[in-house]
Amino acid sequence: MINSSTDDKKHKHMIKCVAIDDEPIALSIIQEYCRRYGDMELRTFTSPVAGMECIREDSPDIVFLDIEMNSHNGLELARQLPDGVCLILTTAYSQYALDGFNVDAVDFLHKPIFYPRFERAVRKALVHIGARDGKKAGRETITLKSGYKTVVLDVDDIEYIEAMDNYVKVYRPGQPTVISQITMKEMEMMLPADRFARVHRSFIVATAAIEKFSNRQIFLKKYDTRIPVGRTYVDSFNSLYNNMNKNISK
Repeated sequence: MINSSTDDKKHKHMIKCVAIDDEPIALSIIQEYCRRYGDMELRTFTSPVAGMECIREDSPDIVFLDIEMNSHNGLELARQLPDGVCLILTTAYSQYALDGFNVDAVDFLHKPIFYPRFERAVRKALVHIGARDGKKAGRETITLKSGYKTVVLDVDDIEYIEAMDNYVKVYRPGQPTVISQITMKEMEMMLPADRFARVHRSFIVATAAIEKFSNRQIFLKKYDTRIPVGRTYVDSFNSLYNNMNKNISK
């Protein structure tokens, strides 16, 4: 188990995880990857019965579940998971990938598992966790990894997003900028399409944050930054902006 330190408790969100696999080596790899990712509190079990009992009692955020175990079939166990748990299946047999969709798995990790693939699966799980937590609180949220911390952001607070090489910067008026290692495409998928527009290869803008649009530049209400509109995005943004103005004038 990875225990939380005093500094960890200051983080906005600890990701509670359970891993079930009858191979201790496989569990040690997941444990090391969780430690490397940060903000992940992991409990590991070689016993599927003990692992499922822990899941029912503690309701973790993410469950890493091996499909082929000597005493139990992971797919059967997956059907017994409580609602709201994000399932990531692990197996050495790629033919089970399709079965993963039938038990609502967030992702499928094929052994041997390498860290970049593990990290991508956790990112996908965080999208689901953010949406789940946002619904519980009556608000829309997204969950991002920022450095060694996991942060939950209110969608309403986001003014615009800027790409920086392999990272994005999320700008929120009156609040710290959040930097996360994620692609713009992944970021775009996390945000509600009716409230955010990709206007440039390097920029996503909240439509409610737009003050005016002129000469292929967006002027924001709360930032002096002028956001360029890329050539390939001009037509779609013009249409969006015109519709915005029509709705405001009604």
